[in-house]
Amino acid sequence: METDASNEDRDRNGDDSTPGPEGRIRSGKLAGRTLRSAIWIVAMPVLLQQTFAATVGLFDKILTGNLPAEIIVPAMDGIGIGSYISWFVGIAMSGLGIGAQAIIARAMGGGNAADARDAGAQSMTLALIWGAFVGLLLWLLVEPLASLSALTPEAIVYLEEYISIIAIAMPMCGLMMVGSMCLHGAGETGIPAIIMVIVNIVNIVFSWLLSGADLQFETFTITNPTWFDPMVDGVWGIATGTSLAYFVGAILITLAMIRGAQDFRLEPRAMRPTRSMFWRITRIGIPMFLEGIAMWGVNLFVLAYIGMIAIRDAVDGSPQDGLIGAHSIAIQWEAFSFMPGFALGTAAGTIAGQFLGAENVRMARKAIITCTGAGIAFMGILGVCFMLFGTQLTELISDQPIHLEETPKLLFICGVVQVFFALNMVVRQGLRGVGDTRWTLIITVVSSYGVRLPLAWFLGVYLDLGLAGIWMGLCGEIVIRGCLFAARFLHGGWARIKV
Repeated sequence: METDASNEDRDRNGDDSTPGPEGRIRSGKLAGRTLRSAIWIVAMPVLLQQTFAATVGLFDKILTGNLPAEIIVPAMDGIGIGSYISWFVGIAMSGLGIGAQAIIARAMGGGNAADARDAGAQSMTLALIWGAFVGLLLWLLVEPLASLSALTPEAIVYLEEYISIIAIAMPMCGLMMVGSMCLHGAGETGIPAIIMVIVNIVNIVFSWLLSGADLQFETFTITNPTWFDPMVDGVWGIATGTSLAYFVGAILITLAMIRGAQDFRLEPRAMRPTRSMFWRITRIGIPMFLEGIAMWGVNLFVLAYIGMIAIRDAVDGSPQDGLIGAHSIAIQWEAFSFMPGFALGTAAGTIAGQFLGAENVRMARKAIITCTGAGIAFMGILGVCFMLFGTQLTELISDQPIHLEETPKLLFICGVVQVFFALNMVVRQGLRGVGDTRWTLIITVVSSYGVRLPLAWFLGVYLDLGLAGIWMGLCGEIVIRGCLFAARFLHGGWARIKV
């Protein structure tokens, strides 16, 4: 029977989901918090961080759309493939970061701050090593991707310019991304969000100045001052601004980790590798990395399908320009729908992981359910916006006829399935956060290669429905995959995972 004191405490918190002392999170920023306040503390800064992260890519494309008219279409195609390579970077770094995040979350929930600090420090060492390897790999991917996508010679030149600069900054990108995920695991999401605001400002300012592009709007134009006129060079300048932003982000995240959050900080002496911690981080991270690579591989096939359509619709023997650009513009806007899903998924994974560390499975389950419901509501609203305002959204980036013809159709298609996309994103991220990366890998591979690829080819290429048909296949598979992740969550095996 509850005491009056416990009832008063419950009333004061305004939440009947506060766990008892035996199941409370024992250290870090979330210690003693109610579920609603914990979700707010984690999710809102991550939402801000993701908003600015998505804006980095969006601004690159807006700048590309303001380059001289004769190069916009091939430059947009080149940047579009560059976005796929940037996605690969995110996959590579997140696989490493999720291992550290899961270990840190469990350690903070169980009050083992020393284990959390070791995981954070050694993951940063791994980030530097892995980032250098990823940068080298990017140089090797440019030519195969250009050939696969049937890019025109002009677009290939812009792709090579973009990637050659981005590759140099990969170790810094690794530090920035992995450091942010370590702080997320400790429940500290505000600092990474502020840093991402700064990173975005650096990217906007320097990408604009170095691109030489004027920003043209319906009623006014912002003229580029060309202060760096000898260095100004379109796509090269856009990539250089993004790389500079990565360097700034890496420095700030490293300083933030050294300064530390509640019960968690980066201790340089702990960065020396140890076999046991390296293995714990990679054991969790490798399945997520493989899952990401599987998804990335699927999208290489999608690029090939788009290339087939471009060649089929060739004019005077040259592949049709602009399809990759239209595809990448739609993906860029779709990324904004990821933001609430990713933020709430991060909250689900962090909070559930800390509750599992505190041996409170009931609250871990409730955290994922609550975050999923909120994600469905927010992403559903964004889906309606995509369906109603596709043309206006496209015009913000490009006014090229091929983009205005194709992109709004793609945004409408993805808008229809946003509810299932939310189910997919939040539950999957929640499972990753508690260390259940093996099952997320299995579900993603089976659904992507068994449903996504065949359906996209059948509708887009075989039935000759074009780029819209490909997107029908891609989005149809999202419905199925969301249901599979929901089934894994209901099964409950994730609650028994050891990290």
